[in-house]
Amino acid sequence: MMTERTPNRWFVVLGAILIQLSLGAIYAWSVFTPALKAAGWSKFDTQVVFAVGLITFALIMVFAGKAMAKLGPRILSAVGGVTLGVGYGLTGLLGATDFWIVCVGVGVIGGAGIGLAYVVPIAVGMRWFPDKKGMITGLAVAGFGFGAMGWVKIAGAWGQLLDVYGLAATFMVYGVAFASLTLIGSLWMRMPPEGWQPQGFSPEAPAAAKGRDNFTVPEMLRTPQFYLVFLTFAASAGAGLMSIGLMKLYPMEALQAAGYGALEASAIAGTAMAVFFSLANGIGRIAWGTLSDKIGRRRSVMIMTVTQAAFLFAFTSMAGNEYLLYLGAMLIGFNFGGNFALFPTVTADIFGNDRVGQNYPFVFLSYGVGGVAGPLLGGMLGDMGNFPLAFSICAGACLVGAACMALVYHPDHDEAVRPASVHGFMHQMHLDHLEDVAEYALHPDHFKRVVDRDDDDGNAGRAA
Repeated sequence: MMTERTPNRWFVVLGAILIQLSLGAIYAWSVFTPALKAAGWSKFDTQVVFAVGLITFALIMVFAGKAMAKLGPRILSAVGGVTLGVGYGLTGLLGATDFWIVCVGVGVIGGAGIGLAYVVPIAVGMRWFPDKKGMITGLAVAGFGFGAMGWVKIAGAWGQLLDVYGLAATFMVYGVAFASLTLIGSLWMRMPPEGWQPQGFSPEAPAAAKGRDNFTVPEMLRTPQFYLVFLTFAASAGAGLMSIGLMKLYPMEALQAAGYGALEASAIAGTAMAVFFSLANGIGRIAWGTLSDKIGRRRSVMIMTVTQAAFLFAFTSMAGNEYLLYLGAMLIGFNFGGNFALFPTVTADIFGNDRVGQNYPFVFLSYGVGGVAGPLLGGMLGDMGNFPLAFSICAGACLVGAACMALVYHPDHDEAVRPASVHGFMHQMHLDHLEDVAEYALHPDHFKRVVDRDDDDGNAGRAA
């Protein structure tokens, strides 16, 4: 049996990073949008493909959670990687500038591959590291953020694949790379032996005690906590995904309006996305995950969403200046990355460590909601020439998300087993003291009869 002195569990982290480096392909989408616009695509068209990839990613994750229990994490992650690679490869072979081919190849098939593999390193990592859930989840998903930076730069400034070989060849090269890295990473995707624990780990510690009540999916769906977490994730993810979709297009326009040349603006905007946003995105996953182990998930999410709202409001006045653009991209990327370390651990803490592989995909559907609303909002308002309004709307949504998270307390598992009811809702929200107030508002005559009966029995004084 593996012990704390045997560091093999860290190979799980290595495998997770390799897998997530490939899955981060979806965040590199913006590097292809200038070439597609030059081929006749509208801004809205480019965001449709991005949105289709995101919603497919989220929907397929629901099935991946169930499939992992049957196939095992190693096979599921390998299937996901091959599917992702095939999607990009077919796009390059069949028509790299045809809207429907790109939408199906990159958006549907590629998004499905990401959805199949994504939950595996998260669920496996938490089982191997119950003592460091936040930190290890951050490390496991950091590759997703860092991968975007690498793929953008390889296609552009570093490898110049797009300039030298064109869209079609770049899609095919990426397809092979994605499949290969995921297959290698999948070799370490296995669950620990039953009952295994790290040496010195106490399941009774406060951080470990959270997540001991394992909710089934139907039980989770009966709790108001699920919907509050869902709304918060949708708002925060949608804001970040809108920013990703526009991080090249909007700054290019803002910089040119400020007097920069077209080529210079393109290079600056590309650096903002490929270096500052992407690097901060990866670092934010590790930093927020580690911080949440110390100050708690709920507080971390609230701080993250409130500060993200402030950054989004400020970004429209920063995008036209090179160095302020870099700062804004870094701050937004740092907070956006935090979503993917915090919400899996929030799900584990609230609904059970052992069920996170089945429950988190349903929470992650909110990412699909944000993935549709955010990019399409940005693309539509971008075509209307009003990028600042898109950032302001998303900032307001982040504030709503913070308010939702402030209402999240640990649910009662026994109550979640019962059918939904007003009493159950009030109890789950820790508002039992308000139940009498609500009952009085709904049935004042009942309370009047009780008081009258007390008067007749001579108990009015005691009732008062």
